Amino acid sequence: MTNELVGKTTSPKRILIANRGEIASRVAKACRELGHTAIGIWTDNEIHARHLEFCDEWVHLEGMTNAETYLNIPNILKVIKENKVDAVHPGYGFLSENADFADALKKDGVVFIAPHAEAIRVMGDKATSKTLAKEAGVPVVPGSSAAVETIAEATKIADEIGYPVLLKAVAGGGGRGMRACQDESEIKSNFEAVQRESESAFGNGDLLVEKLIVNPRHIEVQIMAEKNGNVFHFFERECSIQRRNQKVIEEAPSPFIGDDEEVRQKICQTAVKLAQAVNYDSAGTVEFIMAEDKSFYFLEMNTRIQVEHPITEEITGIDLLVCMIQSAFGEDLGIPNQEFIKRSGHAIECRICAEDPITMLPAPGTVTGFETNFPQGTRFDNCIFKDLEVTPDFDPMIGKLITKGINRTIAIRKMMCALDGLHIEGLKTNIPLHKVMLREENFIKGNYSTAYISTIKPQEKVTTEFDYLRIFNKLAGIEANRMGL
Repeated sequence: MTNELVGKTTSPKRILIANRGEIASRVAKACRELGHTAIGIWTDNEIHARHLEFCDEWVHLEGMTNAETYLNIPNILKVIKENKVDAVHPGYGFLSENADFADALKKDGVVFIAPHAEAIRVMGDKATSKTLAKEAGVPVVPGSSAAVETIAEATKIADEIGYPVLLKAVAGGGGRGMRACQDESEIKSNFEAVQRESESAFGNGDLLVEKLIVNPRHIEVQIMAEKNGNVFHFFERECSIQRRNQKVIEEAPSPFIGDDEEVRQKICQTAVKLAQAVNYDSAGTVEFIMAEDKSFYFLEMNTRIQVEHPITEEITGIDLLVCMIQSAFGEDLGIPNQEFIKRSGHAIECRICAEDPITMLPAPGTVTGFETNFPQGTRFDNCIFKDLEVTPDFDPMIGKLITKGINRTIAIRKMMCALDGLHIEGLKTNIPLHKVMLREENFIKGNYSTAYISTIKPQEKVTTEFDYLRIFNKLAGIEANRMGL
């Protein structure tokens, strides 16, 4: 994919990538494209990390656990000082949405390739962001506007807005700290449990009570903002295929919105409006819940680059990581107006995870073999190599398989071929589950909501019996092709 927006940049900078895996590789490539020095991190837990292959320099961050390494602000600041780092890109996860880290970098004169600390702080708190959204005229899900402290208060709000409701952590995300309640008894039985889960996961046990939208679609809008205040949207993505409130398959554009350009423009402009309200100045994603009648409500804003950003890049032809770096240094993105950004075709992303395809639970292990044989129009952002040890220390996602077609039907067809051509030995992966979903009638029709996996139950159609003859024939064909036979 070429980026037509790459032009003259600032003088070369030394950029530390405070992350690992596929996103660290992706950031390194963008840094090098712009002429900057990409500095990768290796820890005692990952001596042979694949992302280092794409970096110009490597630095050691001592420690074995995330708390000792990627989440250790004092140690990262020490590495920054010792290596004369000019800027830090946090990727996603870890410290990417940590306002204190952003403040510490600013104090030391280091550029944070992310939004400013106040935007992170405001949008990272679901209660505060909901209030800001209301003030900006952005529709929000009916419910509490501030943290709810007692069961009595929660049931009172639920009675006012009507059941079912969602108990939801004020902080955090990733599907944790959320529980649906159908009646008062479920609020009473779940309230303290959700508080404990939220406190454990995010260090904050505060909860919100919101109306639960039945059979919702999860629609998000990618935005990018310059330091001068210009904010652009890059259209929407649909992320409704989820398990335990975590995304599994994403598409751009949304098959649910389809050809309804009025709704598309309305939701995209609403995202821009919200970003402007918080003086946003980097890449970000505004997430919405969309009801069956296509009314939509603000859910949250992720103040970072998203896992699923590649499908937006594929339909717009614009490198979002390059834009993010340019924006951080106050450069003009080369986008004269919103109309300049066009979309073409359809893109799908399947998250490839080391997990059991039936239970969808993490399945750590070691990669003993890795081969690919993809159709034209396939992109595979990954951190896989032979002998890679996938441990419980990190997220089980090991790659993102992306295909693009001139329409959704072709994108799906290419994805089915790409999944057939992806061979990862030694690990259980969710590849068999993806194959079932892409061939399932409701998915093919685009007729799905966030309840898809729990209602359609595609995992029950997954077979764990392997056709070894078919696999060996494919591997033999790959090897013959490599040898020029």
